[in-house]
Parts: sequence; structure tokens; C-alpha cells
Amino acid sequence: MNRAGIALALLLAGSVAPVAPVASAAPDSRPLPPPPPDGTGARTRPAPADNRRVVGILEVRVEGLPDEVKERFQRGLEDQFDTKHYWLASRSRMKQLLMRSTKWTEGCVVGQCLAEVRSQTGAELVLLAALTGSGTSFGYVVTLVRTDTGRVLAQDSERCDVCTVSEAMAKATLATVGLLNNVPDKLPDEAAEQGAAVDTAVGRVERKLAAHDKHTTRLGVVLTVLGLAAAVGGAVMYELDAKSSYALPTAVGGGALAAGGVVVLTF
Repeated sequence: MNRAGIALALLLAGSVAPVAPVASAAPDSRPLPPPPPDGTGARTRPAPADNRRVVGILEVRVEGLPDEVKERFQRGLEDQFDTKHYWLASRSRMKQLLMRSTKWTEGCVVGQCLAEVRSQTGAELVLLAALTGSGTSFGYVVTLVRTDTGRVLAQDSERCDVCTVSEAMAKATLATVGLLNNVPDKLPDEAAEQGAAVDTAVGRVERKLAAHDKHTTRLGVVLTVLGLAAAVGGAVMYELDAKSSYALPTAVGGGALAAGGVVVLTF
């Protein structure tokens, strides 16, 4: 084949465009986002914060009654508890949380040691219950204590001479619920109240002292003026009549009276 033929063959071969193979897309190696908890494929709104007041059962003491009464009392309280406003921490839960503390010890039911209970459990109030029984006579004392101040917030007690254990438990439960229902949304600021009481007492004492000082000052002025007047008068009488029997005593007495007035004004 001559050069013209070779050139013509190359020209015909270049005019036919080769069909390029379709490149397959590489698989996406990025991880898929985790599915939402509800499985709907849409993001859910976070649950609102739990603003319920935490009340912890710190102590339930029984005397003359079987130990199972403690559990019966707690179950009865849980059945009637206002779960919309309160979150009740059982005795076992409180003890479990307090086991982590190196400061709290058994027997801490009132006072400043309750600050550690608040720190470990988040309880704003703690419940103390004492249940007693003998024959057909039963009694209870339920107490709410603040953990920020360690002071008693509310208390209720009653004794029933003729009733059953179930009746006594029901009354104790209702009394506890009643105490909780009467707790204000915002606990009173006891520190501010004590400060106001102290300020009132101090103000009362200051007013008394001011009145006393005013009276003392008036008395000192009166004594000083009268003493000076008597001293001057006695001295004048003595100058006019040296033989006068009362001129010199008058002057001396006036001087002493004036000195007493000065002392009163000084102290």
C-alpha cells in the first residue's frame, strides 16, 4: 500500500468515535446517620426538664409493729403521691445514693448535716416517719425537714386508742400527703427572715439606748447648770458677807453638783 492509501485508512479509522464504557459510580463510604429513637425518620423534640420537687424518705422508724409496716407505709404513700409536682425517692434509693458520700452518717435527720443529703440525692425535702403501736393503740409522727437549712418545715402527729394497723397507716399516709400539699412553691428564705428579726431587735435596742442617752444628756446638763449656778451664787455671797454661814457650803455644794453633771455627760 502506498503512502496515500495508508493516510486514507488512518483518516477513516479516526472518524469513528469509540464508545467509552459507562463508569460505574463508586459506592458512598460515608456512614449513614443513626435512626431517630422513635423510628419515624424525623427528629424529635427533647423532653422538657423535670422540675418536680424531690422528696426523699430518709427514715421510717417503727416501734411495737412488724418491720413490714415500713414497706406498707411507703407503698401507701406512693399510691397517693402527687407525681405531677413531686418525685419520691424511696428509703432504699436514698441509702443507695448516700453510700457514695464520705461525709454523711446514719442518724443525720436534722441540722446542717442534711446539706450533704441534698448534695448527693438532690432532695429538697426529706421525710421522717415514726410509727408506734401497742395492742389496739397506734400513733404516728410525720415530719418534713428542709435540706438547705436542716430545719423542720412541717409536722403532724396523732394517736388512735382503738383502731387497726391499716387504719393507722391510712391516717399517717393522708397526713403526709396533707403536709406536702401545703408546702409553698417557693420555700421561705429563713436567712432573710432571721436577718430581719435581728435587725428589728437591734433597732429596738438602739432606740432604747438613744432614748437613754437623750435622758442622760438632759440630766447632765441640768445638774451642771444648777451646780454652776449654786457655786457662783455661793461664791458671790461669800464675797459680800464672809461671815455668812451658808455661803461657803452653797458654793462647795454647787461645785460638787456641777462636777456630777460633768461626770454624767462624760459617761
